[in-house]
Amino acid sequence: MIMRDLRASVALLLFFTLLTGIAYPALMTAAGQTLFPAQAGGSLVQQDGRIIGSSLIGQDFTSEKYFHPRPSAAGNGYDAGNSSASNLAPTSADLAKTYLARVNALRTDNDTRPVPVDLVTASGSGLDPDISVAAARFQAPRVAAARSLSQVDIEKLIVQHTVMPIFGWLGEKRVNVLELNRALDAAAPQTTAP
Repeated sequence: MIMRDLRASVALLLFFTLLTGIAYPALMTAAGQTLFPAQAGGSLVQQDGRIIGSSLIGQDFTSEKYFHPRPSAAGNGYDAGNSSASNLAPTSADLAKTYLARVNALRTDNDTRPVPVDLVTASGSGLDPDISVAAARFQAPRVAAARSLSQVDIEKLIVQHTVMPIFGWLGEKRVNVLELNRALDAAAPQTTAP
């Protein structure tokens, strides 16, 4: 009786290991690669035949000629191998100092308008590739001045690269920073890197 139960348990273990550990992941990988090859490959962005990033992972743009992403708490900044938030409590004095420093830096680089919250706070992963439309518009005067473009042209690019909420209501309008900065370079090519 015990041996029969043991054999049945081992057989079920092997069956479900093969089914859920090998067959199902292989089937989902094949389906993903077939139906959604770009997404399954990491949504990589290529330029001139080389990979310059992913539309799913934020990058650190610091030049005044580019839109800046949300701050990152991931490692040394936008480190996909060290994705995390700051883990500081909302009442933390260090967090308040960090936020105040970010607000002051943004007001120095831009102006004294209210700063959109997503330019001050890091996302949970620290790798958010998107900013709000308000954050993009906040940075538009700086980018326009640095590139000698009209703010109207910059606003048009923001509108063209605004992603609407899924199904019209799930999430917020957002702008992918990498894609917007690539559009800026296409509109007015620069010789310097971000």
